[in-house]
Amino acid sequence: MPLSKKLPCLTVLALVLGALSVPATAAGPQLAPKPVSVEVEEGEPAAEEPVTDADAGEADAELDALLDVGAPASGAEGADGLKWNGYTELGAAYTYRDPERWSRLRARGELGVAGQLAPRARWKLSARAEADGAFDLEDEHYPAAVRRDRRTDFVLREAYVDLGHGDWEFRAGRQQIVWGEMVGFFFADVVSARDMRDFLQPELEGMRIGQWALRAEHFGAETHLEFLWVPKPSFDEIGEPGDDFFVFPWLPAGTVLDEDRPGKDLDGSNWGARVSRLVDGWDLSAFYYRSYDVSPTLYALNQGVARLRHDRIGQLGGTFSKDLGSFVLKGEAVHTHGRSLNTFSSGPGLSIGLLPTDMVDYALGVDVPAGDWRFNVQYYGRWLEEHVPALMADRHEQGVTLQVVHGAGTNLEAEVLALSSINRSDHLIRPKLTWKFAPAWRLVGGVDVFGGNGRGFFSRYDRNDRVYLELRHMF
Repeated sequence: MPLSKKLPCLTVLALVLGALSVPATAAGPQLAPKPVSVEVEEGEPAAEEPVTDADAGEADAELDALLDVGAPASGAEGADGLKWNGYTELGAAYTYRDPERWSRLRARGELGVAGQLAPRARWKLSARAEADGAFDLEDEHYPAAVRRDRRTDFVLREAYVDLGHGDWEFRAGRQQIVWGEMVGFFFADVVSARDMRDFLQPELEGMRIGQWALRAEHFGAETHLEFLWVPKPSFDEIGEPGDDFFVFPWLPAGTVLDEDRPGKDLDGSNWGARVSRLVDGWDLSAFYYRSYDVSPTLYALNQGVARLRHDRIGQLGGTFSKDLGSFVLKGEAVHTHGRSLNTFSSGPGLSIGLLPTDMVDYALGVDVPAGDWRFNVQYYGRWLEEHVPALMADRHEQGVTLQVVHGAGTNLEAEVLALSSINRSDHLIRPKLTWKFAPAWRLVGGVDVFGGNGRGFFSRYDRNDRVYLELRHMF
């Protein structure tokens, strides 16, 4: 991309972010937010009103009003009984490896509303929309299919009704169903579909795609039962060949995707059950989920057309966690039956095959808080029952992650997340800095650095190292 095109974009971005952040900096010393003692969902900061200095001048008050500094940080319940919440966000990312380019110039907004129909009848609706100008700006790098896919996006995040009766709760509609959560990866989180177009770099909560489902939960004294039916499943969004983080990076740009997504009738339904119980301080769970795989498998590549199919799989798994005082021990494991993996034959051209194999994915982690510091260490792996050299992966793949978080006061937080394979040179390092300069505002800046031999899970994206900046206003 010519330098003459890059400089105006960079200048405009700097002016916008500067205009939004500088007034808050000036007003910052006069803010004394009340402490928040409850956890809230993403996009729903607690509705606490900051205490301003009695001597603050009229100019500072005007700046506060301009930025909503001093206003409630989340939508309070209105006179009509509805609770509104959401956020708006500006984000930019610049890929600094050759070819240098803008890889994100995005405006995003999410809006949610919830209400109550009766004492045990509630509903919620939320949606997200975004527009990204980077792909049209960098049309010399991104093919037309990628530009069309990434230019705009709209997703219905949640649309459900909750009903309660006795010890039972029922939820019907599009919903987020989370059965496991480790740092940086999806292991026991088998129900969620995901937006994989930015790999694993976004927050996991924002990557999840809701499922249209009917869920029944029974809450006992120490046991929780959950039954799930997904009549119309959602699947991963993988993007188009030629995108930065396309899940099959060996497919050349311009390849046409022929993806067969089940779910057109009830024969394509998913179903599952989960039980969790607290035993002597151990939080234990076990589940079984029968579904069409949320991630596609490449079945054939013929004359520029890639045939993608979703295998019918069964997954048996479990999770555990235990607070041991000075640290928290947790883990997840999932056995998958029915999935096939791609094999690659040597020789002229790209020859792709399939190997059906059972597999076990697992992770063991430790959370250690220490004052203003938090440490998380994980060991993870995948074991394959069947294995051939053409898989381009070992029978037992293993890796480690390290997350270090340090809070500097109440407004500034530094974090480093490192993920690495044990089997080969293959890693991703993600330092970032979060500045909550006002109750409803945050600014995040960071770097994503891929490295390794070029054939690993992370290093296949070695040419996509980037710096990024995100400004979010929550309400």
